[in-house]
Amino acid sequence: MTKHYTPVCPADNVIVKTENGFQSKKHRYIRKEGNCNIVFRHVPEEWLLFVTDIFTTLVEIRWRVMFLIFALSYILSWLFFGIIFWIIALAHGDIQDENIDPCVYEVRSFTAAFLFSLETQTTIGYGARGMSENCMIAIIVVTVQDVISCFIDTFVIGIVVSKMASARKRAQTLGFSNCAVINLRDGFLCLSWRVGDFRRHHLVEGTACAQLVRSMVHATGKVDVTYDDLRIMQKEIALVTPTTITHRMEPGSPLYKMSLADLQKADFELVVSFTYTDDSTGMLHQTRSSYTPAEILWGQVFQEMIRTTKRFHRVDYNLFNHTAKVLVPEVSPEVYEHKKQLRPSPRHSPRSSPGLSPHPSPRPSPKPKKKNLQEGLLKPPTVMVELVNDGCPDLNVTTTKEEKSSQDTLTIPNDLRGSDI
Repeated sequence: MTKHYTPVCPADNVIVKTENGFQSKKHRYIRKEGNCNIVFRHVPEEWLLFVTDIFTTLVEIRWRVMFLIFALSYILSWLFFGIIFWIIALAHGDIQDENIDPCVYEVRSFTAAFLFSLETQTTIGYGARGMSENCMIAIIVVTVQDVISCFIDTFVIGIVVSKMASARKRAQTLGFSNCAVINLRDGFLCLSWRVGDFRRHHLVEGTACAQLVRSMVHATGKVDVTYDDLRIMQKEIALVTPTTITHRMEPGSPLYKMSLADLQKADFELVVSFTYTDDSTGMLHQTRSSYTPAEILWGQVFQEMIRTTKRFHRVDYNLFNHTAKVLVPEVSPEVYEHKKQLRPSPRHSPRSSPGLSPHPSPRPSPKPKKKNLQEGLLKPPTVMVELVNDGCPDLNVTTTKEEKSSQDTLTIPNDLRGSDI
């Protein structure tokens, strides 16, 4: 049976099956490579804007289009001045009469005029064709062509150098991790992502930024785009080695009331950027990327990729995007902070307190059992004093006579034995 497929228009809503059910697929605001996913339509005087800023237009176009434009600029200029030299030869009669002194030597046809224009603009000078003093108009045309050729050469060289040294090319050597993670850091829930420079030449300075982009579509078709800035803990970064950029989800953060369940249902895009200065060229560059809620991993942490050797620090970029699972509460940072405040503080016993002396405190003497008066008079209690280094005696009560030989004892005098208890 033949299957029938229905084409999908770009304006249609595409439905995608996910873990949370069927949801509409929305395009990114910023692509992973950093380009803006935006198309402009019906721009007023669009071609005039491109022609006015022709330098930027040629820098932004593709290489094949640029090569075509530059080749046409040279060929058309040679052809234009070749036609002028051919007209001058026709007006002066160099083509009809070969015996007169020509304006330009060896220019008797249109092909010869075109070759003379090419040799003049490229400064080849084979020696067969050259100017004469008979026509002033030909001398003026050659002068104008030389000046215009200098402008074309300068323009072409400037465009090629600017296009090769474009900030986009340098931005491709600095990248972000494929995903972001949420984990505990210093007792706080934090959102982190990793950025690294793949070149050996370090950057002069860099600034990290992050924004939460939300788009809301109304019933009338109007689209509202909102931007929420995220506070970065370490904004100024010297990117010598790959660095993990952290945002603490604290009060004031747009993610403060978002739990794991809320993250899975959220509709936003985390746009991150890193603006830096290259130490080789001194130019200012910016690298961008974005993360969707599906690319933010809850309860994971980036693996360490820096190892120290005897000579240098070794960076293993195979672990740049690797993560490991850790135990993280699935509640929102607001609920987590509230539970931490309600958690009772642990009670420390005096024996386990770090400020006390390491020597044990004297233990109280056990209370003697109540016996009759006669037994107490016949066997008086013996108090033993033990000498210690810190001068704090430990009093122990002994009732045996065998220990008197090994330790010093203190006995109650006889005049106190007969006193009433």
